[in-house]
This record gives sequence, structure tokens and C-alpha cells, in this order.
Amino acid sequence: MNPWEPTSWRSRAAQQLPVYDDAEVLAGVETRLAKMPPLIFPGEISQLTSRLASASRGEAFLLQGGDCAESFEEFGQAPVESTFRVILQMAVVLTYAASVPVIKVGRIAGQFAKPRSSDTETIDGISLPSYRGDIVNGSEFSARARQPDPARLLTAYSHSASTLNLLRALAQGGFADLHQVHRWTTDFVRKSPQGERFEELADRIAESLAFMEACGFDAARAPQLHAVEFYTSHEALHLHYEEALTRLDEQDGRWFGASAHMLWLGERTRALEGAHVEYLRGVGNAIGVKLGPAAKASDVLALLDRLDPDNQPGRMVLISRMGADKVRDTLPPLLRAVRGAGRNPVWCCDPMHGNTVTSSSGYKTRDFDRILQEVRGFFDAHQAAGTYPGGLHFEMTGQDVTECRGGAQELTDEELASRYQSACDPRLNGSQSLELAFLIADVLKAARRGR
Repeated sequence: MNPWEPTSWRSRAAQQLPVYDDAEVLAGVETRLAKMPPLIFPGEISQLTSRLASASRGEAFLLQGGDCAESFEEFGQAPVESTFRVILQMAVVLTYAASVPVIKVGRIAGQFAKPRSSDTETIDGISLPSYRGDIVNGSEFSARARQPDPARLLTAYSHSASTLNLLRALAQGGFADLHQVHRWTTDFVRKSPQGERFEELADRIAESLAFMEACGFDAARAPQLHAVEFYTSHEALHLHYEEALTRLDEQDGRWFGASAHMLWLGERTRALEGAHVEYLRGVGNAIGVKLGPAAKASDVLALLDRLDPDNQPGRMVLISRMGADKVRDTLPPLLRAVRGAGRNPVWCCDPMHGNTVTSSSGYKTRDFDRILQEVRGFFDAHQAAGTYPGGLHFEMTGQDVTECRGGAQELTDEELASRYQSACDPRLNGSQSLELAFLIADVLKAARRGR
């Protein structure tokens, strides 16, 4: 391979990047970002990589969740806090079921860019640039809003820094106390239409907490009960932003992406010779790769060779997004090929993107039952292959939105419009997310018994 620099990607074909009218203005913004403090530090990245190495061996489990695309308009304490709270609740349920630590990674503090299937959008005969996330342009369908604006990169950095500051305070300042998290979960069970299904598991967790406290493991003696590790991630889509936030670790001479702990490639940007793969091969972060139903074993192995030539434990997270109808057929060949090549990545299931449909009311949506069906197919494929199902990846929010159909709330097509707030893809709401965690707990327990 050729020597790598943060600018190496510029010599490759780059998909999904916006076209700015004024290259000098963009360059000026990049220069300002390059002088900003890093959002993430090398020690944190190394810690996450170590945790993911455990997940690749079946000794931990990855829970990655958050917004489809963060919004400048919804920025503030309430949406961040609500999503963080639900992730903590899901993690407690999954930890109890899997009997291993759950690595908590948010799609947050940087998930501002979105890939699009078309460069333009046409409404009533008027064509404008597609909305590519708030880091690029606005979602409002107007010529002014849809014009890519380099100043938005600075706003994205500012919002990310503020969100990270809040997340660190929540994670370490007592908000994440295990007893408090379980009290929230108990309230959910009491109010849920299917609460009786989850009551037994919730009671067992309560009994375990009471036993630990009786043995002297309270927050004062066991800080793990009072605070949590929490990491951030986003799709490394906007390479101008990522390059500007690339930093050199003076201690070991390695480069790292300072915008998030974990960065990932999407289906549209994982071309082996493309700019996004070129950029990510040179940074020391944990790297995710989304794999759809068209992914071939040869493609996956080539990407692993390019992005992780040293076969570093915890470096790679392969995120399958096959669809409920295809996962049992399309995932096993990939599992066999990767295992046969001596590779041991974290295998993660994204049951959202392969199950997106358009409702009769015209909204993009996802069915709760199909999401659960894909998760079960993911676990079945791993059990048959003798590999570890290492994690789950959800687009979700703690807010009470109505974007995905079904679940105990039995949301229908007609109800989607009442609180459909996503500018891009539909998200599970807080109640659906926690309900899903309880249902997946049964799958995790069965997988644990089958080892």
C-alpha cells in the first residue's frame, strides 16, 4: 500500500460528498476546524478497541444506537438525555440476559451527514439538491436551505462538543446509577401494554441488585454501579470534516479520527478503491462496515485486508443489514468466509435499514416484527456457523415519536403522521426500543445456553 496521510483520500473517487460553490470558503472552514481541540482522545479510542476485542471473543456485547441523523434544530439537553437513558435501560436488560458486559456506543455527537440515493429531489416539477444532513444543508425544500454551506461544518463541531460534554457528565455524574436505571425500567414494565411479559425478567434484575447491595456492593464501594463507559460513533461520510479533525498521537506516531470513538462505512461508500476506504485505513479508530444483501465474501475479505492488515482484535465491526427475508441466506456465506480467513471481527446486526418500506400514508417506516425477525435470523446464522453474534445496531430515539409501525403500542399507518419527526429514516421510539430489548433478551439467553 502507498504511504498514508490525512489528505490521501483526495486522490480517490469520492461518493456522497456535497459540491460547494466556493472552494476557498470551504478551505477556510477546514483550516479553522484543524485548529480546534480534538473531540475524542487516543486513550478513549484504545479503550473502546479493547472492549470490542472482548466482543469479538464472545466476552462482551455491543449495543449501538441513536439518531438516523442528528438535527441542529433539536439540539439540547432533553433529546440527548432521553436517548442516553433508553440506551442505558436497554443495556441493563441485555447485560442480564447475556451475562457479559454491554459496550454502549451512541450514534450521537457527530451523526449529521446522510447518504442519498439521488443528488437531487424533485417536488411539483422543481428540482433542488437533496438534503444530505444538517452538516451540509437544510431539510426545508427551498433553494436557500438546500444550498451546501461550509459554515455548517463549524456548527456540527460546536454541537458535537456540547453533546459530548453533556454525555460525559451524564455517564460519570450519577445519572447512570444502575439502581436509577432499573427504576426507570420498572416504570416502563408497569405502564407497558405487554408489561406482564417482561415483569419476570425485571423482577430478577431487581433481586440481583438487592443481593449485590446486601453484599456491600453499593455505589460508594463499586463505582461501576454509579457510572458507565459510553462511546460515540457516526458514519464517516463528510471527508472534509473528518480530515480536518484528524490528529496525530505524539506518543506513538499514529493518526486517529478525533470526531468520534468509532467511525463506519456505509453501503454506498465501501468501494475498495474509493476515498472513504482510503481515509479510514489510516486512522486508528475502531471501524465499522455496513454489509447489505449484495455483499460478497470476496468484497468483505478485501475490505478487511485493506482496513485491518494486521488483524488487530477489536479494530473491525462488520454490521450486517440484510433484511428480515434475506439474512438467513445471505449472512452465512460471509460468516464462513471470514472465519475461514482467520479473521475475528465483531459481527453486529443492523435490523433497521433492510426493512424500510413506504406506508400507505406515504411515510417511510419500519415494522417492529420484521426488525425482531431479522435479529433472530442473525442469531440463528451465527449459531449454525459457530461464530459469535457480537452486537446490535439500532436507529432509535428516547422521544415519543411515531415513525415505526407495531410494537406493544400497535402503531398503525394512520398514526405515523401524529409525531413523525425524522428528516431521514424512521426510528424506534423509547418504548419500542426497550420492548425490543426485553424480547431480544430471550434470544440472547437462548444463544448463551447454546454455546
